Amino acid sequence: MTSITLHPNRDFSVLRRHPWIFSGAVSRVDGVPEPGESVQVVSADGTPLGTGAFSSESQIRVRMWSFDPAVAVDDAFVSDRIARAVGARAAFLGDGATNAFRLVNAEADGVPGLIADRYGDWIVCQFTTVGAERWKDVIVAALQRYFPCRGIYERSDVEARAHEGLPQTSGVLAGEPPPERIEIVENGCRYQVDVRAGHKTGFYLDQRDNRERIKRYANGCDVLNAFSYTGGFGIAAVAAGAASVTHVDLSAEALALARSNTALNTCHVEESSFIQGNVFEVLRTFRDQGRSFDLVVLDPPKFAESKGSLMKASRGYKDINLLGIKLLRPGGVLATFSCSGLMTPELFHKVVADAAVDAKRDIQVITRLQQAEDHPEGLCFPEGLYLKGFLCRAW
Repeated sequence: MTSITLHPNRDFSVLRRHPWIFSGAVSRVDGVPEPGESVQVVSADGTPLGTGAFSSESQIRVRMWSFDPAVAVDDAFVSDRIARAVGARAAFLGDGATNAFRLVNAEADGVPGLIADRYGDWIVCQFTTVGAERWKDVIVAALQRYFPCRGIYERSDVEARAHEGLPQTSGVLAGEPPPERIEIVENGCRYQVDVRAGHKTGFYLDQRDNRERIKRYANGCDVLNAFSYTGGFGIAAVAAGAASVTHVDLSAEALALARSNTALNTCHVEESSFIQGNVFEVLRTFRDQGRSFDLVVLDPPKFAESKGSLMKASRGYKDINLLGIKLLRPGGVLATFSCSGLMTPELFHKVVADAAVDAKRDIQVITRLQQAEDHPEGLCFPEGLYLKGFLCRAW
C-alpha cells in the first residue's frame, strides 16, 4: 500500500480522530497513488496512523477511512460501513412517522464523501469525493442489500466534485428510474419531492425535527416562511393551525411545488400566499408597508462557500435577521438558520445578536436548533455540524 508521511508535529488532528488531512500536512508520498486509492498514513517518526482515501486534486489530500492501521479497506469493509449506517437508522425504519430520511451521512458514518437519502421506495445518492467514487459499485450493491428499494438515483451534480477533479453527473445507478415526483410523508404532512432536479437530493431532510418543533408555536398565527423552497415549514405551520402562511422564494418552480404541496395536505390554499422574488427585497417591502407576523422562519441557502466569503456571508445573515426581527409582532417567534458549514455556532450567535441590537428588540433564546438526528455529526469532526439555528422570542 502507498504511504503518506506527515510533517513533524502535523499528526495531532489524526490522533484526535479528525478525518481530514490537508495538503500542507503531507511531507512526502511514497508511490503514485490513483485518485481515491487507499493509502497508509504515517507520522514523521514512522508510526502508522490509519488508512485513508487519497486525492491529488483536493486541498484535503486524504480522507480517513479508519484510524486502525491494521484495518484493510476492501469490499467487505465498505459494505460493513453501509450496513452499520443503515442499521443505525432502525428507529426511522419502522415508526411510520416518515418515509424519507438520511441513510448515510458521509464522514459521520465513516464513509467520507457519500450522502444516501431515502425517499419512499427510492434512494438518492451523492458521491462528492474520489474515495467514495472509487467504491461506487460496492456502495450501490451494499445499499441494495441492506435497504432493498425500487431504484437508486445519483445526484452527483454538485460543485464539490470539481475540487476532486470529478465531473458532475446524475442518473440511474440501479433499478427503476424515479418518477417525476415522489410523495413522502413526514410527521403527518405530505410532500412531493423532485429528486431529479430539486435542491440537494430533493428535499431538506435535515430540517425535519425543526419543522415539527415550530408547529407548537404556529396555531392561530400569521406565519412568514422566507426562503420557503417547496413549502416545508409553512405547510407544517398550516397543519398545526396557522391562520395564514406567506411563502417567499426566488424560484417560481419551487413555489409552484409549494402550492401543490399545500393542496396535497388539504390545507386551504387561500390561507397561503406565494410570493416570488428576492427575499431581501420582499422583506424590505413588507417592512416599509408595516406588515408584521407572529412567526417568522428564515432558512436561507448557504451564504458562505469559502473562508474568503465568510465576512460577506455574515453581513447577509445579519441583514436578513434584522429584517425578520423587525417584522415580528411583540411576543412573536423567530426560527432562524444557517446551513453554511464555515459559519460556526458562536459566530452565528453573534450575527443574530447584532441584528437584535440594531432592531432595538429584546430577544430571548427559547432553544438552539440543528440538523435532524439522522444527520449525525462525528464528535471529533465539528465541521459535520453544518446546520445551526435559534428559536427565539422577540419583545
